[in-house]
Amino acid sequence: MRKRITALAISLFALAAFAADAPPKVVAIRAARLIDGRGGNVVSPAVIVVRGNKIESIGSAAPPDAQVIDLGDMTLLPGLIDAHVHTLLQGDITSEDYDAQLFKESLAYRALRASKAVKIALNNGFTTVRDLETEGAMYTDVDVKRAINNGVIDGPRMVVSTRAMSVTGGYGPSGYSPEVTYPMGVQIVDGVDQARKAVREQIAHGADWIKVYADRSYFVAKDGTLSSTPTFNAEEMKAIVEEAHRLRHKVAAHAMARPGIENALNAGVDSIEHGIAIPDDLLDVMVAKGTYLCPTLTVTEYVAAGRGGIWLKIPAFHRDSFARALKRGVKIAFGTDAGGFDWTAMNEAKEFAYETKFGMTPMQAIQTATRNAADLLDMSDRVGTLEAGKLADIVAVPGNPLNDITAMERVAFVMKDGNVYKKP
Repeated sequence: MRKRITALAISLFALAAFAADAPPKVVAIRAARLIDGRGGNVVSPAVIVVRGNKIESIGSAAPPDAQVIDLGDMTLLPGLIDAHVHTLLQGDITSEDYDAQLFKESLAYRALRASKAVKIALNNGFTTVRDLETEGAMYTDVDVKRAINNGVIDGPRMVVSTRAMSVTGGYGPSGYSPEVTYPMGVQIVDGVDQARKAVREQIAHGADWIKVYADRSYFVAKDGTLSSTPTFNAEEMKAIVEEAHRLRHKVAAHAMARPGIENALNAGVDSIEHGIAIPDDLLDVMVAKGTYLCPTLTVTEYVAAGRGGIWLKIPAFHRDSFARALKRGVKIAFGTDAGGFDWTAMNEAKEFAYETKFGMTPMQAIQTATRNAADLLDMSDRVGTLEAGKLADIVAVPGNPLNDITAMERVAFVMKDGNVYKKP
């Protein structure tokens, strides 16, 4: 009996060793056409060969040993990247929407809602996202990212910024009795020393990026331009950026009008978020420095009516600023501010339609969510384009999005890291 058990154990060990050395699975994805994210000609027809979790080749024939996925009259694209989301936020058109989440929902409940949000993002074709703060949920984005990486939940690859930073009186919730203690939507930072410490704290707790609020309190100046109040003074902003860069992390700045944008650019931030009204001279600074714009057109159009006041004028400023940034050659990355609108209310891919409506070609719009966004996130060696050797992040849409950009809102196939999460 013992001999038979020993023989069985040896056989199982040998089988396990064989399995460990077995070649990875081979999948061939066939479709009518392919847009690789680099801006070149459309490939038609196209076959992407995936071995394991990487793209092995792009051509027109499938290897004989491959499992073939035939997508017919669809267009293959790189996995999409949304460089500005809030997975821990489920809509904040009004302050009441926002406060209810901070005051009435536990961090555990908000994490559960975030697990639904990330699945929605992946289902919409976004295989990578940059989460630009948790809005009072502390470091929960780090846990959501870990859960995805460990296979606990399905979701996109995440780049996270944890708490974000503002100053005393610069961020909500607000308007409550001074005797009441309540959670803040950001980490409050006053002074250079606190600024440097906050950067270190957030990175120590898992932040990949640092997010700062560069301005607030928006108004139309006498000359008709949009203006604002800078959140940090120049020394504080410079300290935040210097400390983050010293620790090899990038900085994103929420900045909507000249005072905040100029302060952020002078400090050396890596991306301007929203950029509602960027003067031409500051657009030229962005071009010279290589600073990215992440415009988030979707959220501006969506929340204006519900917020009222100055927000009714914001979309017009935003459209003009976006068009001028495009003409002057500013680098633009795709971002939607999903979470600023409820994740279930609208497909974040609506951003493509706004980008083309306000001046981009369909190919340019696609590149903002592929090559450009990957470059901003320092991930160009892994994602952003369909090339041999890169991770197998592949999506497909019906028809040709160059003829109908709304096809980007109807992603029918999603592969992330070689695993299929959605298919027709």
